Amino acid sequence: MSLNRTARGIVLVPSLLLGGAFLAAAAWSGDGAAAENRPLALAIGGVLLGAGLLTQLWPAARPDTTGDGEP
Repeated sequence: MSLNRTARGIVLVPSLLLGGAFLAAAAWSGDGAAAENRPLALAIGGVLLGAGLLTQLWPAARPDTTGDGEP
């Protein structure tokens, strides 16, 4: 159980940080060439934030209760 929580944290933290960075880049992009990439930055940031949050909602595997090694 602890290993699953650790794996979820390893996925969550970088995806939230990178997603936030892409969203900040989209918010701060001014006029000119950077403004053309705003939709792409918004899309990548949204996907990363969604993926990070979705990992927290993913159901955990059931523990082996039979004792014979079979799930």
